[in-house]
Amino acid sequence: MALHHAQHGEIVHLSGLGVGGDDAHTTALVKTEAFEAIHLLVHAGAVIPPHHVAGQATLHCLRGRVHVLLGDAKAILEIGDWMYLDRGEEHGIEGIEDGALLLTILFEHPTVSTVS
Repeated sequence: MALHHAQHGEIVHLSGLGVGGDDAHTTALVKTEAFEAIHLLVHAGAVIPPHHVAGQATLHCLRGRVHVLLGDAKAILEIGDWMYLDRGEEHGIEGIEDGALLLTILFEHPTVSTVS
């Protein structure tokens, strides 16, 4: 079954995507060549190992608390906190308590030149 991605002007209720229960899962909200938005669930004790992403990213904590691993440092994101992550910088996530994050990634677009 193909994953549903939000369409232009479509309202998506993130609070309805819940943290608890057997059917709770990370949801890709929209993906284009330039932009991706993901409702990311991180359960208490879960670890997303350090990795890189191809674009600039932001994390907005909607629920719970997580550690964001930035090299040797750790930052705690709590409800309402927002963080910017630079392109290509290694980061990981550890769940302190069940949490939900809005992850956005902006991809670099090659510039299109026109010849007159």
